[in-house]
Amino acid sequence: MSAPTAVQHNDSANGRGLPPSMVERMTLILDSFDGRRDRLTLEDVARRTELPRSTTHRIVDQLVRLRWLQRTPAGYALGQRPLGFTEHGGSYAELREVAAPVLHELQIKTGLVVHLAILDGSQVYYLDKVGGRFADRVPSRVGGRVPAHSTALGKAMLAWLEPEEVESRMGESMERLTGHTIADFGTLHQEFDRIRRRNGLTFEHDECCPGIRCVAAAVRGPEAPLGSISLVGDSRVPLEKVAPLVVDATRRVSRGLLPEQRVSEAAEADSTAPGESFSPEAMDRLLATARQGAWL
Repeated sequence: MSAPTAVQHNDSANGRGLPPSMVERMTLILDSFDGRRDRLTLEDVARRTELPRSTTHRIVDQLVRLRWLQRTPAGYALGQRPLGFTEHGGSYAELREVAAPVLHELQIKTGLVVHLAILDGSQVYYLDKVGGRFADRVPSRVGGRVPAHSTALGKAMLAWLEPEEVESRMGESMERLTGHTIADFGTLHQEFDRIRRRNGLTFEHDECCPGIRCVAAAVRGPEAPLGSISLVGDSRVPLEKVAPLVVDATRRVSRGLLPEQRVSEAAEADSTAPGESFSPEAMDRLLATARQGAWL
C-alpha cells in the first residue's frame, strides 16, 4: 500500500496524483485538444492536463517527433497520426475515399492518367492511379514510391513546407533520375518560389522519366499539404490547357476533407461556387500566363 502513496507524493501536481504510466500521460495530452482546429500553447496543455510544465514539454516534444502533434504559428495542434494522415499509405483511407470521384471525373474530362499521392519522408507514395490510354507507359503503381524532388506531385507538396523541413527530408544529396532532374537545393527552392507564385501549379518535364510530362497541385490543409493530384501525358500533351482542372480538383478534395477550412482570399478570387470548375475569366488568366511562357 505504501508504493502507490509514494508515487503520488513524488509526482503530485496541484495536489493531484499524476498517472504513473507514460501512455496515460500521452493520452491526457492528446485528449486536451478539442479537435483538428484547436491550437494550444504549452501552458494551455499543462493547465488542461494538470501535468507539470517540464513533464508536458518533454512529452509534447516526443509527440511532435512522432507526428501525433504538430507545431503551428498559433500553437500546438493535432498532427497527422490522430487525424488519419500519417506518412504510411494504409492510413489514408479518408483521403482516397474523398478523392476517388474527383480523380475519375478528372480522368474522364482529360483522357490523361491521374495520380493521387502523399509525402512519405523524402519520397512520393502513390495512393491511387486512374488510367487512360497512356497508363501503360507511365511507370507508376499504387503503393510505389519515387523521390519527391523529381516529380510534380512531390514538388507541389514540398513547395508549401518550410525550407528547413524540405532539406531535412531530402538529406545531403538528391538523386538525379534523368538529365532534367533538379538535384541541388538552390535550384529546387527557386522552383518552389515559382510554384507558390503560380498558386501551387507545378510542372515537370522529363524529370522523373524521359518522355513524360506532368502537372500537379497540392491538396492543402490548414498548416501543411495533405496530398497532391497530378495529370500525366507524353511530351506532346499541352498540359497548360488542363492545369486549372487540377487546381480545381485539389480544392474540391480539400473542402471534402476539411469542410470547416476557410479558403484563402487569393484562392477564393479565382474560384466559383464550391464544387464548380474555374470560371471562364480565371481560365483565361491562367492560359494567358501559359502562353507567355511563365509556367515553363
